[in-house]
Amino acid sequence: MTEKVIENNQVTIMGEIISDFTYSHEIFGEGFYMVDVRVQRLSESYDIIPVMISERLMDVDADYRGMFISVNGQFRSYNRHEEHRNRLVLSVFAREVEFVEGLEESSKTNQIYLDGFVCKEPIYRKTPLGREIADLLLAVNRPYGKSDYIPCICWGRNARYANHFRVGERCVIWGRIQSREYMKKLDEETVERRIAFEVSVSKLEVFGEE
Repeated sequence: MTEKVIENNQVTIMGEIISDFTYSHEIFGEGFYMVDVRVQRLSESYDIIPVMISERLMDVDADYRGMFISVNGQFRSYNRHEEHRNRLVLSVFAREVEFVEGLEESSKTNQIYLDGFVCKEPIYRKTPLGREIADLLLAVNRPYGKSDYIPCICWGRNARYANHFRVGERCVIWGRIQSREYMKKLDEETVERRIAFEVSVSKLEVFGEE
């Protein structure tokens, strides 16, 4: 059962470490740390993706900045309470990590597969230039009764398709993780720069309610 649940959330990213490790939390004596990995897009831009790594997988006291790694794992979420509300925090939970010499142009540097359930009505809209977009929120089950809540964004004909999904339907998604900067207004005078993470969908299927 556990193995089947792990298969419903699979991520592979390859990129450059651009930060030090920062402590996140500890479970049963095992420490977990966060590190930022810069992942190149097909265009000239890139995504900065936070990766959670166990101290048993890497020496978290070492400086790996500028080195390239390949990470296999899962896209995880948790709610952090701040400013009187919960904020969804997303990161790649590393199961396997290896250093790589560099990245070939043909390398598949950012891939994700999710098999979960639609847990919120899709939001369909058009940009000022007429591009179709649909936002999906997918609940992906973990072992032991937990779930990760993953925001996904669909474009074009995928957006039109996703617009008809209903809450509770099972949905399978292939795509990539992307980071997006936005400005959060905290009060009348304060605006804070933040980064949101979501799955940019390249392909998806829906199977109805189970």
